[in-house]
Formats: sequence, C-alpha cells, structure tokens
Amino acid sequence: MKQGLIVLMNGTSSSGKTSISTELINQKEFLFHHLSIDDFFHNFNEFIDKKFPDFKPTREVDDHVVAQIIFDPIVSMFYSTVKLFSEMGLNVIVDTVIENDKWFNECLDVFSDQPTLFIGVICSKEELIRREQLRGDRQIGLASSQFNTVYCFNEYDLEVNTEELNPKECAEKILSFIKSNKEYSVFKKLSKRDISVS
Repeated sequence: MKQGLIVLMNGTSSSGKTSISTELINQKEFLFHHLSIDDFFHNFNEFIDKKFPDFKPTREVDDHVVAQIIFDPIVSMFYSTVKLFSEMGLNVIVDTVIENDKWFNECLDVFSDQPTLFIGVICSKEELIRREQLRGDRQIGLASSQFNTVYCFNEYDLEVNTEELNPKECAEKILSFIKSNKEYSVFKKLSKRDISVS
C-alpha cells in the first residue's frame, strides 16, 4: 500500500485554508482527512478547562516560555499525527500556520519521506485584515504578524489566490493538479532555516 498524500497548505490565518479544506473533503473523487492544528490546541485548552476549572496561575510566564513548554510539543504531535495518517495510506489535508523557523524545520524533517504537495494559499495583507474584521473570531493583526514569515517562500508545487478564486474553485484547481499526475517535489527541495538563539 502506498503512502497517503499530504496536502500541505501554506497561508496565514484568514487566508482561506479551512474553507478550501472543507471543499476538498466534500468532493467525491478522493478521500481526504482534515487535520487542523487548531483542533490540537483546542483539545489541550478544553482538557485544562475541564480538569482544572479553578485554575489560577500564581506567577506570570513569558509567552516564549509557554511556547517552548506547550506549543512546540503540540505542534510536534500534530506533525507526527499527519505523518502517521500518511504512513497508513490516508490522504491528509494539513491546516496549520508555520509561523516560525523551528516549526518549519521540524515540518521539513517529519514530512521529508512523505509525498507532500506544497500549496501556497495566497492573499494580500489588506484583504487578510478585512477578513479578520469581518470574522470577529480572530485577533486583529494576527494575519499581518504572520505575513512575512509565512509568505517567505518563492516556490510552490501550486498556488491558489483566494482573492481571485472562491474556495470551491481553489479546491478544483488542487484536484486538477493531483489528477494530472504532475510531480510535486518542491517541499523536498527546501532547505532548513537558521534559527537564531536569543
């Protein structure tokens, strides 16, 4: 049995990844499993809220320390779960934001031996800000803060522009690419990033 395809969509918050994922899941030609980093973080937060309803820290912890203690391991578990699905022959849509070099390098390590279709979900900063304001469920400025790190790549197997195409059209473009049997190898050609130690 061959490995399942990993559809790795690179885009900021509010760029349209989840909407495209929904369209890919709803089509009938290929069976996809949608794994979102948001679900992994939500499950952890739900566990803390239910297990410790009166949880009150007695000291403040820097966001960088929180990331090292909790966020980094959750991201590692997310990547490992994606790889496991692929190893089991399941096609996976990866809905995440690779917002720092450490996470990118780990992603590169974990998916290096998997069939990974690297897709740029492109959207302008102005449109991302507009969408955040309309949504009302995202911190304003989140997408802008991610923009330069997330969109630092200049090569993808495929790009979809969510300002020019709606989610269904983006999904159809991705499916057409998959059915064309074109090689998708850009992700394997990418190099790790230098991580500065502060």
